[in-house]
Amino acid sequence: MKSIIVIENVKRWPLALKGATVVAAKDYLVGGEWAGRRGVRVYNFCRTYGYQTVGYYVSLLAAARGHRPLPTVETLQDLRLSPVVRIVSEQMEELIQRALAPLRGKRFELSVYFGRNLSKRYDALSRALYEQFSVPLLRASFERFEDEWRLSSVRPISTGEIPESHRSFVIAQAEKHFSRSPRSTPARKYQYDLAILHDPKAEDSPSNEQTLRKFAKAAREVGIDPHLIERDDAEDIGEFDALFIRETTYVNGPTYRMSRRAATEGLIVIDDPISILRCSNKVFLAELFSRHDIPHPKTFVAHEDSIDEISKAVGLPCVLKRPDSAFSRGVTKATTMEELREKAELFLHDSELVVAQAFTASEFDWRIGVLDGEALFACRYHMAKGHWQIVRTGPSGFRRYGKVETFALSDVPAKLLDVAVRAARLIGDGLYGVDLKEIDGEFLVIEINDNPNIEVGYEDAVLGDEVYRRIMQWFRVRLDRRGESGYDHVG
Repeated sequence: MKSIIVIENVKRWPLALKGATVVAAKDYLVGGEWAGRRGVRVYNFCRTYGYQTVGYYVSLLAAARGHRPLPTVETLQDLRLSPVVRIVSEQMEELIQRALAPLRGKRFELSVYFGRNLSKRYDALSRALYEQFSVPLLRASFERFEDEWRLSSVRPISTGEIPESHRSFVIAQAEKHFSRSPRSTPARKYQYDLAILHDPKAEDSPSNEQTLRKFAKAAREVGIDPHLIERDDAEDIGEFDALFIRETTYVNGPTYRMSRRAATEGLIVIDDPISILRCSNKVFLAELFSRHDIPHPKTFVAHEDSIDEISKAVGLPCVLKRPDSAFSRGVTKATTMEELREKAELFLHDSELVVAQAFTASEFDWRIGVLDGEALFACRYHMAKGHWQIVRTGPSGFRRYGKVETFALSDVPAKLLDVAVRAARLIGDGLYGVDLKEIDGEFLVIEINDNPNIEVGYEDAVLGDEVYRRIMQWFRVRLDRRGESGYDHVG
């Protein structure tokens, strides 16, 4: 991919950089040479990025031409319209307090150059800011309120605002950035590049190493070059065409931020940020199911003043869930009013709301995998021995799982598939795992999961390698469609 730096006046460009061509903004905007070029990464260093300014149009037309602009128009709008304090994640908040705690003043400004600052002390915070805002040169302002530091503003800066003493550092970081590439070889055997995000150290990964190899093989078979990446590779995500997340997703965590950044930069993504947001919140799902007549257990959303109404609404015993519960964590059962109040109050320490559902004892939950609005696989996840959930965690942290049965789609009730698919389509057209209870021939949706488990010998037990091929083909179809509409692939 060719890197170009776009600026209003080439003669005033102060940095002698290797690895990128400097282009005048007017030549990029109206010159025919760049309109038809493919595989271009556009670094927009115009002095201003306001609405309908030259800088704004450079990023806008870059996206229309299928080039990769940095920053994107979406990022510019976020910086212009969003109160910064509202979009600071809990993790970034911790980084801010840790990095700035030794400072004694009331205000502090941090210059971030391609995700780095001159002082290594601010490396983690600088990278987090760059991952969230994706601007090559930016300045973050912080203010101290009593004993806490707060991020008050983030803005792009021009090269003219770089202090002379910083320039050699900026040049080094820029050249390092331009020279970086996710590809191991220069030969283009494959048309597209897919980043597969995973955490090799995680115990609850949705796919193990053997399964990831299956995904990689299937990707190559449909003309996509797979690259296993980890969360530390977030700043390179724009170099890929697509992102496949195989690490447990959380809204308030690095997986969501990477998904959002990838989608903003034009990548095809599973799990996309909208799906993560929707699936991760049980309050949203409860409202969605009610509004669209999706059969589901009796559900009541409670706040601190309505705890005593839970038992009237859903009965006892009942299941209590944190809104962002995942993988059986943040889910508990209450059998008495005393237990209900105690556990609900505990959950409400961290959340304004708690979700209560009627409890139905069962030997298993159905899991229907749905891809692109169609059923992909059907499993029964049995409860762990002597437990009411599919996962039982012992005092030492050891987990015991129930057995998994996989069925051909033709061997499961049509009503089951219909309910699961209807529910999943309300979220999107990606990859989902729909959990359902079977009660007297009826099927109730418990929840919809983004990032569903897929592992060799379990979810693929019937279709085999076809599971992986269909998922990779999903990416291929959308990548081709994007290319036909004018958005170029990395090349």
